Amino acid sequence: MKYDFDEIIDRSGTNSAKWDKNTLKEMFGAEDVLPFWVADMDFKAAQPIIDAVVKRAEHGIYGYSSRTDSYYESIINWTKRRHGWEIEKEWINFTPGVVPAINYAIQAFCIPGDKIIIQNPVYYPFHDAIKNNGCHIIDSTLKFNGEYYEMDFEDFENKAKDPKVTLFILCSPHNPVSRVWTKEELEKIGDICCRNNVLVIADEIHNDLVFSGYKHTMFASIKEEFALNSITCTAPSKTFNLAGMQASNIIIPNPLLRERFQRILEKNAIGGQNPFSIVALEAAYNEGEDWLNQLLAYLEGNIEFIHEYLKKHLPKAKLIDPQGTYLGWLDFRGYEKDGKKLESLVYGKGRVALDGGTWFGNGGDGFIRLNFACPKILLKEGLERIAKAINEEYN
Repeated sequence: MKYDFDEIIDRSGTNSAKWDKNTLKEMFGAEDVLPFWVADMDFKAAQPIIDAVVKRAEHGIYGYSSRTDSYYESIINWTKRRHGWEIEKEWINFTPGVVPAINYAIQAFCIPGDKIIIQNPVYYPFHDAIKNNGCHIIDSTLKFNGEYYEMDFEDFENKAKDPKVTLFILCSPHNPVSRVWTKEELEKIGDICCRNNVLVIADEIHNDLVFSGYKHTMFASIKEEFALNSITCTAPSKTFNLAGMQASNIIIPNPLLRERFQRILEKNAIGGQNPFSIVALEAAYNEGEDWLNQLLAYLEGNIEFIHEYLKKHLPKAKLIDPQGTYLGWLDFRGYEKDGKKLESLVYGKGRVALDGGTWFGNGGDGFIRLNFACPKILLKEGLERIAKAINEEYN
């Protein structure tokens, strides 16, 4: 079927974290800001997902649920079909989210005082997970070459040599800079980790959201050595707009690592799953591919729209061309290098809710992250508000 991604859907009154007025006032100082921050989409889910959830709801009994073979087969088949990686049922572990899984992994494989490498600017819950579990952040900041971001391999290796470094959290595709790492880049970083006994957590939650001309390579699929030295995190949540269903796939081929991770899940009583997320995941992976392909085409149109809008109305700003994810990393340093001042202007005068670049650690000053997974008319209004605020302030 043909999906209408231009449809405006009123999300008020649905407990949406992204659109809730009290949350917006608390975070951004006003209820009337237009939200482009939380990484979920303002599109309806694929019809087969809606149908599966409605059918399950109509049953009327919502008791404790278990995962069947068909649940695991849908994950296995999707991973092979979309990414060419053959995984086994035993490798797959359920958690209610990738961020919880990262916290569980730190608890399983680190002790307080250990050091964990991340590559700023990066998804800020990584920072919280490390600090909340008593570990130390080691930042190997990405290098910006004016067009896109690159890993600093020399800096990374120097830091990985520290015996207190036990873990590296890889963001692939990278949030917020929208890089889809090449197989060669991943192989280089993976070899460094293996040489220095650094375990890799590969957060690949955006792995299905990759644009024309780019290809996502799953880290653990590159070679067996990487598979045995990594934990891969995927989910239907970003791909199919199912974040509220809270179902993630934590893939661990190494049985020794898997046993340690599962012990932490048991300690935290993680295992049960709500019945709606089970049927939603199966429907997404089994019947959602057509919706996803249409979504990607629409998102590419939104990317082009942002480029053209900035060129005409904010010529000193730039969208770092996204290779993947629906999160745009916008460079406003041509107008304002002070990140806090930029954010205050966009929130206060522009009345737009965005993730400030400073939220993502080193390298974020002068940037903002914009979620462009929304109807084009909303995107246009958001850009108009930003342009008005910036141009009134700096022109």
